[in-house]
Amino acid sequence: MTLVGVNLGVARVVGNSVTGIYKSSTGKPTRVESLGLVGDVVSDRRHHGGADQAVYVYGDDDYEWWRMRESAVLAPGTFGDNLTIAGLSCRDIFIGDRFRIGNDVVIEATAPRIPCATLAARMQDKQFPARFKRAERPGFYCRVLNTGTVVAGDDVEYIEHEQSPRFSVVDMFRLHYQPNPSVELLLQVLEQPVAIRERKRLESILNRKEHMK
Repeated sequence: MTLVGVNLGVARVVGNSVTGIYKSSTGKPTRVESLGLVGDVVSDRRHHGGADQAVYVYGDDDYEWWRMRESAVLAPGTFGDNLTIAGLSCRDIFIGDRFRIGNDVVIEATAPRIPCATLAARMQDKQFPARFKRAERPGFYCRVLNTGTVVAGDDVEYIEHEQSPRFSVVDMFRLHYQPNPSVELLLQVLEQPVAIRERKRLESILNRKEHMK
């Protein structure tokens, strides 16, 4: 795997809100700290960013899937990803899988990206979130386990999460839309190193189910 995009966003007004989803690649070495890439803008900190969702990763293999269907140029960072990795599809990744980038940086997959109105505005297509959902190629958020500097062209080493059972990024993406997940499924997912926002959501669902017994 190879890092082909290190993408930084700037603040941009869209409708009544400010967003950092408009990202472009930089060819310069960039620091990856515990809360994300230095120089990147995270505007809506209620729903984005934080230690467990510090970096958004998208596979260039998934971008290529979109390029073939959209007949469009989709550069790294188009979907708001911080890091774009060639040889990677999120469909092969599990929560807890890790990636060593360059010499120092280590990140860990924590949750899929859930499409929203901001993505629709970015793509200038109100229907795009629904299409993104159907495609089941959401990319994934990561926590930073080891900080350092990255630059496009760095080698990326994949480190498989050894916990059993494992829970894939795509399975967790599907779970987000399930209206009535089972207690057994919720407990299985909560055993994974899941991002705190999604963990709280799943724990809330689990608590409601247990109180209904």
